[in-house]
Formats: sequence, C-alpha cells, structure tokens
Amino acid sequence: MKAQSHTLALALALATGLLLQATTASADILLVERVQVESAALPARGQSMAQIEAAYGVPQRKHAPVAGPNSRKYNPPITRWDYPAFSVYFEYNHVVDAVAAKSQPDEIGPKPVQ
Repeated sequence: MKAQSHTLALALALATGLLLQATTASADILLVERVQVESAALPARGQSMAQIEAAYGVPQRKHAPVAGPNSRKYNPPITRWDYPAFSVYFEYNHVVDAVAAKSQPDEIGPKPVQ
C-alpha cells in the first residue's frame, strides 16, 4: 500500500510539473509573437528624427540627450522619444533602436528607464 501511495504522489508531482512547464511555455510564445508583430511597425534603424516625426507624429515626450563621460566619439549623446506604443532611441539624430511598450501595466518585461 505504501508503494502505491508513493507512486501516486510521484505521478502527481510529475504531472503538476509538466502542466506548469506547458503553461509557462504558452505564455512565452504569446509574448514573443506579440513582439514580433509589433516589431514590424517600429521605426527602422538609421532613420532620422525628421523622418520619425513625419511618419509617427510628435512624440508624447522627448527626453533630453544623455552622453557618457569624456569623449563623444566613444560615448555619443542618446535621446529617447516616447510614443504610446513604443520608444525610439537616437544616437545624435539617427535611430539606433526602437522598443515596444508593455501592452498592460502588469506585463512582465524590462523595467523602464527612469
């Protein structure tokens, strides 16, 4: 009788572990799919600030440029513009990256830079 209960407990533990893994994997796939779809609509690397403003309008917020210490050659100024669905990062006045915003406030993802 003890062997049967031990086997049953082990089977339940394995089933629960597999169920938790399947649930996590499904959530990860959905997040990845959302980011892939939204990435297609983001500004392309190399576009100018004027091109971004012409295509997407005036951003909700324009952050002041931030540069690293010493040489501008190795630490160029980086500017961020925030739109409702994404943020655009510029080096001097050209896009170096664009990042999709969270779809919901409780979505797990990178923490915003303050």
